[in-house]
Amino acid sequence: MSSVEFEFDHVGIAVSSLQESSRFYEALGIARGSNEVVESEKVQVQMFDLKNNCRVELLEPTSPESTVAKFLQKRGPGIHHICLRVSDIHATLKRLKSAGVRLIHEEPIRGAHNCSVAFVHPSATGGVLIELSQPDVRKF
Repeated sequence: MSSVEFEFDHVGIAVSSLQESSRFYEALGIARGSNEVVESEKVQVQMFDLKNNCRVELLEPTSPESTVAKFLQKRGPGIHHICLRVSDIHATLKRLKSAGVRLIHEEPIRGAHNCSVAFVHPSATGGVLIELSQPDVRKF
C-alpha cells in the first residue's frame, strides 16, 4: 500500500469573469479567500475557502493562449479540474509514470500558493482533468 496521503483540495471552475462569478459564492455567504495570478498557467485565481478545508477555485484566463481560455472557447464556463492534495508529489508522479498513466506534467511545476502541482491527462482518468498538489511546507 502507498505511503502517500491524498485529500480532496479543490474544484477548479473556468470562468470568463472572476468578478461576476464570485457573486454567487458571496451570495451563499462564503467569503473570498486568496486571489493571485499564476503566470505559468496564464490564469488569475480566486479561492473560496470552505469549512472542511476544501476550496472552490475560480479560474479566469489572463491570455488567449492559456489552457483555460481554450477550455472556455470549446466548452464554455464550468468545471475545469479537480485537485487532490498529496503528501509527496514526486512519489505520486513516479508511481503513475511506472504504471503507464498519461501525464501532462511529468515533473511538478509551481502553482497557486507556491504549491508544487502536476496535471494528469483526462484520457487516463475517465475524462476528468486531475491536478495533484503538494502544499509548500514552508507556508503551512
